[in-house]
Amino acid sequence: MNSAAVGVQGAASVGERADPEPSLPQVHRSVAAPAPSSQVAGWRRMLAFFGPGYLVAVGYMDPGNWATSIAGGSQFGYSLLAVILVSNAMAMLFQAAAVRLGIGAGVDLAQACRQRFAPATSFVLWLFCEVAIVACNLAEVIGMAIGLNLLFGLPLVAGVIVTLLDVMLLLSLQNRGFRWLEAAIIALVATVGVCFALQIAWLQPQLAAVLAGFVPQPRIVTDPAMLYLAVGIVGATVMPHNLYLHSSVVQTRRHGSSDASKREAIRFATIDSTLALGLALLINAAIMILAGGAFHRPGAEPVEGLAEAYRLLSPLLGVGIASALFGVALICSGLSSSVTGTLAGQIVMEGFLDIRVSPAARALLTRGVAIVPAVIVTAWFGNAGANSLLVFSQVVLSLQLPFAIVPLLLFTTRRQHLGAFAFGRPASVLLWAAAGVVVALNVWMLQRLLLG
Repeated sequence: MNSAAVGVQGAASVGERADPEPSLPQVHRSVAAPAPSSQVAGWRRMLAFFGPGYLVAVGYMDPGNWATSIAGGSQFGYSLLAVILVSNAMAMLFQAAAVRLGIGAGVDLAQACRQRFAPATSFVLWLFCEVAIVACNLAEVIGMAIGLNLLFGLPLVAGVIVTLLDVMLLLSLQNRGFRWLEAAIIALVATVGVCFALQIAWLQPQLAAVLAGFVPQPRIVTDPAMLYLAVGIVGATVMPHNLYLHSSVVQTRRHGSSDASKREAIRFATIDSTLALGLALLINAAIMILAGGAFHRPGAEPVEGLAEAYRLLSPLLGVGIASALFGVALICSGLSSSVTGTLAGQIVMEGFLDIRVSPAARALLTRGVAIVPAVIVTAWFGNAGANSLLVFSQVVLSLQLPFAIVPLLLFTTRRQHLGAFAFGRPASVLLWAAAGVVVALNVWMLQRLLLG
């Protein structure tokens, strides 16, 4: 048997299902990609694959990222920009692996885990994933509630309950078509980007100091306070539920079934996610630059809360609208990331448990799992504890990362799982090295939590 035949057979082994109905059947292969022809330019075909990457990118700029970036910038200036850069680079690698699994094998990560692992192992992985989704959704709904509180004076608990409306938004957009959902998310991301671009322009940070922050420093590892925030930034940047989400939503494109068509789809989808994560990198860096330039001052107390940052921005920047733009961006960030987080919860539930319920029931159940603890937390801690919980939620996400990354790499770096679409040796070594960094950070974090 030739290598091509082995690749097809390997890919089929992951993609086989007893139930022919795919995950999220209402959107699977619903977006047509033009067939290659002399009449269709390459850039038009590439544009057909653009969109899923931005659904994933919003998870890399959610309110949890804001909390860790503001805490890092106000305490350490621009020094942790290097962590954001490295984290985004690792995220690009892992999301490229998710693309390869979804298109090459035709299954998402949750489905692959259920099919390839023992039931007990798959169940444990599902539990860990649900914990990650709850932590992520907790950050998103609390962040959006804080934004509503800052701009409109809405109590935090009421703001959390209002976030249930994003379920209605998700369902209505899905009914119109997956492209509508992508367009709405891109519009929200663009709004966040414009808000921070204006704030950076008003801040006018020193370019040399900003660029120096992207150079890694030994102090990041030797200073426990910096390392704690660095791990939180990794957890806020490389998000486990995004690997499940991406491996599913890339399957919304209807392309050819040949190896050549799949390779082209993988290439275009990888470009899409890399560009989208590049935008997420700029926004995350802008948040830390804003915090470092505005709040990191000699003798000043570090600013760790979103509400405190909101109140201080306009006086420090000397622009009355700066704080309002911060609040608008926070609401857009929370709304967009909560919509995609809900979608990820549906994908995980369907993939691991192989259950089929109505889209409304799935969305409400997934959202309810996050809303209930968010209401309890905001009612108990109020504004004072919300930001600390945001940072801690990102550390929890980081602790869950190995349980998503390791299975993903097992499926995408071995030919017996993905056949001809598996990564080659150089890319595999790079991916496993990045996974090793994540695991090492998690071991350190566990030791710190257990030993106090």
